[in-house]
Amino acid sequence: MTAALVAGLLAGYGIAIPVGAVATYLVSLTARTSLRTGACAALGVATADGLYALLAALGGTALAVALQPVLEPLRWASALVLLALAVRGAITALGQYRARRLPDRQQRDPVGPARAYTALLGITLLNPTTVVYFAALVLGSRAAEAVRPLEQTVFVLAAFLASTSWQLLLAGGGALLGRALTGHRGRLATGLVSSAVIAVLAARMLLPS
Repeated sequence: MTAALVAGLLAGYGIAIPVGAVATYLVSLTARTSLRTGACAALGVATADGLYALLAALGGTALAVALQPVLEPLRWASALVLLALAVRGAITALGQYRARRLPDRQQRDPVGPARAYTALLGITLLNPTTVVYFAALVLGSRAAEAVRPLEQTVFVLAAFLASTSWQLLLAGGGALLGRALTGHRGRLATGLVSSAVIAVLAARMLLPS
C-alpha cells in the first residue's frame, strides 16, 4: 500500500512539475482572469493526468502498444492547439489593453471556469509528453504478479492528488502575478510574453528530435 502511494505521488509530481506550454498557459490564464478560473483550469490538467494514470494502472503493456501509432498525430494536434492559444492570448491581451482605455466599456473574463476546465483537460489529453510518460511508466513498472485493485486505486488517487496540488500552486502563482501587474502595460506585456513562450514551446514540439 505504501509503495503504491509513493509510486503514485512520484508519478504525479514527475509529470506535473516540469514547466512547459500547458503550465505557462495556466499561469497566464489565471493572471488574466481570476483564481477561480485558474483553479478550474488546474483541475482540468490534473484530471487528464489522473485519467492517464488510471489507464497506466489498468492497461498494462497494451496501453503503450495502442498509443504508439497515434503519437505523431497527437504531437501535431497539441502543437496546433497551443499555437492557437498563443494567438488568442496575444489578441486578448491587446483587446483588454485597448478596452481599458474606454471608460464606458466593461471588462469580463475572456474564459469562464467551465470552459477553462474543458480546455485544459483537452490540451493535456492531447499532450504527447503526458502520453509517452505514462506509457513508459507502464512498461518500466510492470511486475510479474498482478497488482491488487486497492493498490491500483491508491496509485491513481496519489498521482491525481500530486498533480492537483502542483497545478493549484501554479494557479495561485498566476493569481498573485495578476494582482501584482495591475497596470495596463504590465498586463499587456505579461500576455504578449506568455503567448510568445507558448508559441516557441509549441513550435519546438514539431521539430525532429
